[in-house]
Amino acid sequence: MSLLFSGRSLRLTFLALFLWCLSYPVFAQADLQKLDAYYQKALKDWNVPGMAIAIVKNDSVVFAKGYGVRDQQKGGAVDANTIFGIASNTKAYTAAALAMLVDEGKLSWDDPVTKYLPYLQLYDPYVTQNLNVRDLLSHRVGLQTFSGDLLWYNTTFSRKEILERARYLKPAYPFRAGYGYSNLMFIAAGEVIEAISGKPWEQFIQERIFKPLGMTRSYTSVHQLKGLENVTTPHGNPNSENGKPVPTVLTAWDNWNPAAGIFTSVLEDAKWLKLQLNRGTYKGQRLFSENASHTMWTMHNPTVVPKEMEKINPSVHFRGAGLGWMLNDYQGRKIIAHSGGHEGMNSWTTLIPEEKLGIVILTNSMSSIMSPIASYTIDQFLGITNGRDWSQFSLDMAAKAREAEKATEAKAPKTKTAKARLTRSLSDYAGTYYSPLYGDATVTVQNGKLVLSLASAPALGGELSLHQPDIFNLAWKNNFALLTPTKARFLPGPDGSISELRLDANNPDLHFSELEFSRKK
Repeated sequence: MSLLFSGRSLRLTFLALFLWCLSYPVFAQADLQKLDAYYQKALKDWNVPGMAIAIVKNDSVVFAKGYGVRDQQKGGAVDANTIFGIASNTKAYTAAALAMLVDEGKLSWDDPVTKYLPYLQLYDPYVTQNLNVRDLLSHRVGLQTFSGDLLWYNTTFSRKEILERARYLKPAYPFRAGYGYSNLMFIAAGEVIEAISGKPWEQFIQERIFKPLGMTRSYTSVHQLKGLENVTTPHGNPNSENGKPVPTVLTAWDNWNPAAGIFTSVLEDAKWLKLQLNRGTYKGQRLFSENASHTMWTMHNPTVVPKEMEKINPSVHFRGAGLGWMLNDYQGRKIIAHSGGHEGMNSWTTLIPEEKLGIVILTNSMSSIMSPIASYTIDQFLGITNGRDWSQFSLDMAAKAREAEKATEAKAPKTKTAKARLTRSLSDYAGTYYSPLYGDATVTVQNGKLVLSLASAPALGGELSLHQPDIFNLAWKNNFALLTPTKARFLPGPDGSISELRLDANNPDLHFSELEFSRKK
């Protein structure tokens, strides 16, 4: 056979090679040693006690490592097997569980939720009747972000009781006409799973996801962590005296588990990333269909790209919510991602299907280190050699924001305030106040001081000290990391006597303004 090609056959051969190259894109290989050094530096720069990172590329774990310590005071090295709370990254697991039921014909994404949860009612009968499963998973029911989270936070309410009280929450925008991140709707999603399967959310996740993936050190409740080794400690915001994050304790909020209850390690979660990147298949076993994967990764609730984001990252053109995931584009690629925030632990997951790339970052702090180091990692794998130092960029932005806040405070006029004096007797404030949403709040006089107790949340409440007439500072009896300075404000009625109670807190996570207490007669 001749070794020479005719002109036509040579052109066809080059064309075939060209088309072959198009169908098999060249993947950038990141410098893992460079990334390792970057992560170590970021850990110190962000003052984070510990974190762990795993990277999946082309169906292989190419990087998995821990950094820092499990506990700022007790030490203990973090490794790739250290267990963290992934918080709201749990939501994608809940969505996948529902997808399995859809595949089995037991559920439709468009089924009305009241078909399974007849007790769930929202702020309007039309919304209640038309609320479907897609709505639960895409943050478009009309509530403001984090609305109703005080119903699960340290309360004794069951999931059913939480959802029964959701009718008292007020909308922030019309149904399906805006974005409001909702943990409550994922609690409802967990209840739908139980209503259909007959198994609690925890059991379903363990049997249908953890077991086939071989996630033997992954858990669905704080209670399961008791006695286990290599579990990290959550940390609150840095102590003002020494600047170090403060170790705290994990609270068992089982009533919110379908929204944020999973605990795992980066090596375990890497198996979940592989399942996702393989469109529902893991080691030849199919857990959910490609159609289900497509549905979960489709935008169901578009959101605005802020002007500031456009300036910082002009390659981002769209963003919004899928089902259990958040979506955007970056450098021409589709990004599927989600963050998670437990009390004292933050996490991040990113998938880039076109690059067969997945990243999971777990931390034992309340900092925002995850997003910038995820962005830097993505740049390295995309071959963006002249990209931004996202960690330093984010730190600089935060520092500028703090300086601007200080400057604003310095310019504010200084007013001398006289020492606050009681204008009523303490007994005038004592009594029981009722919120339809939350239940009873009781104010008592104990040893010459006012004490606030919340019936639905025994771990909350505390002593009240006078700030201004009818306004008291609340000293929380437990120093939970999500709590911020709070005031109790007593409102007089038409006859001048105290008739209402409000809790005022500039808290980004918990809306105390939703608790409208009226004094019981």
